[in-house]
Amino acid sequence: MSLTAGLDALLTPEESVLLLIDHQPFQFSNLHSHEPAMVINNVVGLAKAAKVFGVPTILTTVLASRGGNLIQGLQAVHPDQQPIDRTFINTWEDQRVVEAVKKTGRKKLVIAALWTEVCLAMPTIHALGEGWDVTIVTDASGGVSPEAHEMAVLRMIRAGANPMTWLAIVAEWQRDWARTQYLETLPPVLAEHAGGTGVALGWEFQLLAAPREVTA
Repeated sequence: MSLTAGLDALLTPEESVLLLIDHQPFQFSNLHSHEPAMVINNVVGLAKAAKVFGVPTILTTVLASRGGNLIQGLQAVHPDQQPIDRTFINTWEDQRVVEAVKKTGRKKLVIAALWTEVCLAMPTIHALGEGWDVTIVTDASGGVSPEAHEMAVLRMIRAGANPMTWLAIVAEWQRDWARTQYLETLPPVLAEHAGGTGVALGWEFQLLAAPREVTA
């Protein structure tokens, strides 16, 4: 079950593993809880940020021969990774996925999926029942209607999932502005995907990276 309070409840890059489920054309065709372009932007931004922080990412599709391959922008983040293509609607019933997650050695599972009420809810509830700490990325996921998305999020929260948005996850991974090792790699991701916040954070990173004058 996800921790709900205390410092250990916050995400760290060292403990996180990212699972991205079924961001495919067929799934987007009936996405009505969010603007599809926004979900694409958010999930690609999340994947890029995970790569910056060294968070392992597992990509999956369902029946890609029918529903289409992973969207190009997301696949481009990991061009050499072949998504695990499933027949199971519930991703957590595919042992290849479970073993891939376990192989990372990470304890905190971060999941985004299309659709929220099916491909996010099923594996989240299943993994929670097996004792995993699960965070669901609500704005990098989406359902067939606002109600479908919202009811699924409520159902997962009731089961013990931790709901977050993608930028909040990035903030927890960064955690401390004194962590300067990401000053070159994170700002371009934020500038491209985080809108006005990206511009502002880009400025903050520039200030942090700039050499300071020494005064007598």
